[in-house]
Amino acid sequence: MHNAITIDALKVLDAIDRKGSFAGAANALFRVPSAISYTVQKLEDDLKVEIFDRSGHRAVLTPAGRYLLDQGRNLLDATDALAHATRQVAQGWETRLKIALNTLLPAESLFPAIRQFQSLNIPVEIQLVEEVFAGAWDALQSRRVDLVFGADNISRPAGPFTTTSIGEVPFIYAVAPDHPLAQIEGTVDEDVIARYPAVVAADSSRTLQPWSAGIFSRQRTLTVSNIDQKISAQVAGLGVGWLPEARVREHIETGRLVEIEINSSRQPVILNLARHQDDQGKALMWFWDTLSQPGQFGRWVNPLNSPA
Repeated sequence: MHNAITIDALKVLDAIDRKGSFAGAANALFRVPSAISYTVQKLEDDLKVEIFDRSGHRAVLTPAGRYLLDQGRNLLDATDALAHATRQVAQGWETRLKIALNTLLPAESLFPAIRQFQSLNIPVEIQLVEEVFAGAWDALQSRRVDLVFGADNISRPAGPFTTTSIGEVPFIYAVAPDHPLAQIEGTVDEDVIARYPAVVAADSSRTLQPWSAGIFSRQRTLTVSNIDQKISAQVAGLGVGWLPEARVREHIETGRLVEIEINSSRQPVILNLARHQDDQGKALMWFWDTLSQPGQFGRWVNPLNSPA
């Protein structure tokens, strides 16, 4: 079916409205006035509505004409954006980049890089996906994401991946200040800790072997979806467990959590950037190069081989 509303017709209406006259639109579009008049007349005939009220000294948009132009400008903006995005794709830019974020790191750790990328005005949609434990590698292996920020060294599957280290995350064992374990002086034994529920963030892996850490034998668990929920649950006194030191530093300083000494330790987790070796999209590589720069995540991770 013939569609009376064309991009060209919308451009003509837009030019008439901006320039205030048919003649002004003709000059702006490098056309003769008769061509402008013909386009408008044909549009009115095809739609069977009056777009301009010509009863006065100058043509004025009717309510129907104003509605058509207002909605049409959205289409003009969309076509401009589509044309720009198409040119970007032709130059090697992806239309979308999905980044998996290890829940051990807060989303805000990526915000400076995202802000810097947005300033380039490249129409690439950025999507952040939070993953827990092996879920980050699982998302990359299955290509649900293009880049992992915080891939660990423990659950890495076989495959042609490229990685670069961003540092390591140390842990502390913490409880709410009114929790019974907080009242014990000195080192707390495993048998005592096992009497209380441990708060556990569930592994988000779909196909890789899920894993967990820091749970003592015979210990009940309260399972949550991510580290933010785990921290909140421990602040509320609902359970105990290891927490990434940087994520709870403020809670410790303000007394909402208390660090306790226990008779076991947990090694820091080394975190990396990870991608498929053959993936070379421009947006992907921009983030890879930007996030690989040393020292920018010192608030959240320690340099390798540094004291916890």
